[in-house]
Amino acid sequence: MCGIVGYIGTKKASPILINGLLKLEYRGYDSAGISTIEKYGVSNLKNKGRVANLYDLEGINDLEGTVGIAHTRWATHGKPSKENSHPHLDNSNTFAVVHNGIIENYSDLRKFLSDNGYIFLSQTDTEVIPNLIHYYFSKDTNNDNKKFLRAVNSACKDLKGSFAIEVISKLYPDVMIVARKDSPLVIGTTETENYISSDIPAILSFTKNFYLLNDNEFVEVYKDKVVFYDNDLSIINKPIKNIDWDASAAEKDGYEDFMLKEIYEQPNTVRETIGSRIKKGEKCAFDDLELSKEYLSSINKIYIVACGTAMHAGLASKKTFEELTNIPVEVDIASEFRYRNPLINSKTLVIFISQSGETADTIAALKLSRSKGAKTIAVSNVIGSSITREADYTIYTHAGPEIAVASTKAYTSQVVLLDILAIHFAEILGSYDTKLLENLKNDILELPTKIDKVLENIDIVKDLANKVYTEKDMYFLGRGIDYTVALEASLKLKEISYIHSDAYAAGELKHGPIALIENGVTVIGILTDKNLVEKSISNIQEVITRGAKTFIISNQDVNNKNFDYVLNIPDTNAFISPILSIIPLQLFAYYISKNKGLDVDKPRNLAKSVTVE
Repeated sequence: MCGIVGYIGTKKASPILINGLLKLEYRGYDSAGISTIEKYGVSNLKNKGRVANLYDLEGINDLEGTVGIAHTRWATHGKPSKENSHPHLDNSNTFAVVHNGIIENYSDLRKFLSDNGYIFLSQTDTEVIPNLIHYYFSKDTNNDNKKFLRAVNSACKDLKGSFAIEVISKLYPDVMIVARKDSPLVIGTTETENYISSDIPAILSFTKNFYLLNDNEFVEVYKDKVVFYDNDLSIINKPIKNIDWDASAAEKDGYEDFMLKEIYEQPNTVRETIGSRIKKGEKCAFDDLELSKEYLSSINKIYIVACGTAMHAGLASKKTFEELTNIPVEVDIASEFRYRNPLINSKTLVIFISQSGETADTIAALKLSRSKGAKTIAVSNVIGSSITREADYTIYTHAGPEIAVASTKAYTSQVVLLDILAIHFAEILGSYDTKLLENLKNDILELPTKIDKVLENIDIVKDLANKVYTEKDMYFLGRGIDYTVALEASLKLKEISYIHSDAYAAGELKHGPIALIENGVTVIGILTDKNLVEKSISNIQEVITRGAKTFIISNQDVNNKNFDYVLNIPDTNAFISPILSIIPLQLFAYYISKNKGLDVDKPRNLAKSVTVE
């Protein structure tokens, strides 16, 4: 959940490190800190609060070191405070560590170290790491140039849980040791400098060439070379990956917030996701997938597994997969899936969705599925991320960096990509009418233009947000595929406005939730499925009679139905309607949050990439 960055080269490290932290602040922002190697030893400047607070710390402008590590924190162990902020040092101030992840056995390690005379200054799990390194370093009688590396390796072998760490030492001023297990870490490289980060956008402005670390790999990082080792400290070769993202895509480009920018990027990101996968008169193209008709005919179930917004994208595509392929589809939450002994085998296809590709629960569920013989497909936005290296196959959304914590463009790109994948399966199987598939593909090709039209028609959204932003409760209703949009819209509102909201299948209203409806409460309805629109209207009339204000998103003729607000969106195939209907509701949440004066991009208690369980 936290963000880490490191630098070793020829320039002053501190400005580079702080700049990297600012770009990683979506990963955690309750405290921040920086350590560099100075002439007097290892510096350690940190404090509670946002990264920008580092500029106010006494001594920050005096740092001259060209080697350093830095951290922005999302608290897991220990409240946000200066003492709990990273970096953490060992008792002798010899080693400094920053850490992303969770050490599950830290209590046992803390007791072991305390029994051996170590004193702890924080409540964190991380503080055991530098002291463990010191413990093993002091026990090693071989004083060769690998002593530092061996100490880090030995310490990591004691750690249970997840970690990505960067370690520097005043005894070794020309090298940094980094390692990872179940938490992301990349190294951006040039001829005279190396940059380390938990996410590519933080260092993308410095280089396009990256090393992508796998689990249980250890690295000696010098300013002009990088040496990789496996868990047994045997040297391994690692290819360089060129990442062609535009660094400016991670900047606001004149928008007030990243979230607003990313909402308005959706015509282009959907266009990029479609890419060359759909061409008129041709079958869908997924060159990296080798799934034959024989294989697809043999599977008896498709699981779609993800967390949060990505799980909602899976729900939005369930209907498309089932109707086009005639294969049962189950959508599951990754954190539940991995613990309920799911009934999967070699006849099960499991699709995993993760924007970052580093979601810990999703990766664990993927590993479980592979162990049971299932074939796996990863859907991700980040090239070379952990999930893409664990799965049998990977398909990318190509949505570009998404910085705001609340996902918008990643969601719509995921839904588009999954729907195209469902069409691809149907074409292989011959399971659906060819003409209807062609019509659906044409509708997908028209999506970017229709999204533009939605974004041009938002005055109603702004007006309503201005009127309801002080409310404490709101409710979202939908039937069929519209219910999946209600779930995602409700999550967006909760995430960034802190207003309590619930989403219900409209047909379930009378089975309990209608007890919550009282005079003046706001109810948002999504009505795009022509087969269910009349029934949905009847359900929403029930809340009107109980005094609710209604806001309706629809591509059907629902005017003159006593609704307070109606936003008409372009008509499209029901399979892909969630891509259009969610956009005004993303903006609804955004404008409510702005009216409340909240930080839209960095909502409280949340982090962009959930790399811990």
